[in-house]
Amino acid sequence: MKLRPYADADESAVVELWRRCELTRPWNDPHKDIQRKLTTQAELFLVGELAGTVVATVMAGYDGHRGWVNYLAVAPEHRTRGYGRLLMRHVEELLAARGCPKLNLQVRTGNTAVLEFYRRIGYSADDVASLGKRLIPDLPPR
Repeated sequence: MKLRPYADADESAVVELWRRCELTRPWNDPHKDIQRKLTTQAELFLVGELAGTVVATVMAGYDGHRGWVNYLAVAPEHRTRGYGRLLMRHVEELLAARGCPKLNLQVRTGNTAVLEFYRRIGYSADDVASLGKRLIPDLPPR
């Protein structure tokens, strides 16, 4: 798999991949998420290609205190080939080179397969509660 930075021409393929990987939610517009990412550390938004087709993504960032990973996705038909591990290792190296001491990510508690993937590559649960507050709604109020 070839890793490269996201390009504008990738948008529809990336959103479709995220849908196929069940990463999208009705309250998050994936197109807006992409546009937001492109305004901040766009070089940390990567895609993986096989024969010119986008089969994987990862979106990372570093705020000076912690690194974050979002939208790690590998097409279902390409899983268990080490692509997710490759993407995470690459992002870890990029963040470490920036001086990032710790990487955080969130996984839905019911997603046991993904939780196990992260455990296998050295991640563990922190004793914290994840809280959130939407500041800009993606969808208009009903």
